[in-house]
Amino acid sequence: MGPERMAIARRRTRLTVAALLMAAVTLLVDACGGGGSGGDGTKPATAAGAAAHVAVSSLRKPSGRALGVVDDKTPWQYGIVDSFTKEAGRTPDIREYYSSWSDDFDAEGNAFLWQHGQLPMMALVPSDVALADIAKGGEDAYIRRLAGQIAGYDGPLALSFAGEMNGPWNSWGPKRTKPSDFVAAWKHVHDVFAAQHVTNVLWVWTPHVVDSGTPAELRPYYPGDAYVDWVGLIGYYGPIDGAAFSSLFTPSLHQIAAFSHKPVLIAETGVAESRRKQARIRDLFRGAAKAGVIGLVWYDQRKDWPGSKQLMDWRISTSMGALAAFKVESGRYGFGHSFKTG
Repeated sequence: MGPERMAIARRRTRLTVAALLMAAVTLLVDACGGGGSGGDGTKPATAAGAAAHVAVSSLRKPSGRALGVVDDKTPWQYGIVDSFTKEAGRTPDIREYYSSWSDDFDAEGNAFLWQHGQLPMMALVPSDVALADIAKGGEDAYIRRLAGQIAGYDGPLALSFAGEMNGPWNSWGPKRTKPSDFVAAWKHVHDVFAAQHVTNVLWVWTPHVVDSGTPAELRPYYPGDAYVDWVGLIGYYGPIDGAAFSSLFTPSLHQIAAFSHKPVLIAETGVAESRRKQARIRDLFRGAAKAGVIGLVWYDQRKDWPGSKQLMDWRISTSMGALAAFKVESGRYGFGHSFKTG
């Protein structure tokens, strides 16, 4: 979400002691033949490799509309899923989180998400590294290590690399990086993963919507259909842009339709608290359904508006009216489609 991506990623912590203890206890219970079942009757995951085998090809063109949630916590920090489930009345289908460049992949945490019904979506933030260096192979040691770690995780991962590449607030944005450098870096990361035989990744290209703060054309940033599985748009109903779906998302969707026919996911969105929040929630779900997106991922947090110190409340529970609108409209338009296949 704008300039926060780097700050959020830098604040991202490793596995907590509690999380490690949870994993150890789960392993011990399974070793003793216990453990019970998850809410869907399946046995909980114990470690990387325990999640169900999934053909990623079956996820490239989902048949329904997913409902997801995103925050800056690690996969093990499950509070956002629990609170969203309680408020929205259903578990999210996607759990997005941020990971800084050079971070290791948390195989156990992602397996935990997948086993509990969430498709993990990792937003890989290239903080403190130049995209041109990535493209030239200067970061290959890390890319190969990350690819190997992800390949060893027996479940699917939606991977967004250098999101909001058209956002001038990012170090990899148009003020500091050419579109050709982004495309070259994306292709190089993709090619290294392919050389490592990584087959469980969905590649999600995630620009910010074109608006007053991000006027750059999208096409120069597109790596090509051979390198992308989903298009993931990021856009928020806030105090500056985002009064309606037709002005917030539609212009970008029109641009994208001219060069790609990949499925579109609204990869990050939210509606800021205001007297029009209920109406804008209705507009968002109605517009997203009409546009034929495969889902949307909600930023259920209170954070500063990008580029300012204005605190905005994006949570679905800011009022009874907002929460009711979210539950009614998400249900009305069929948002809530699990990616689990068995």
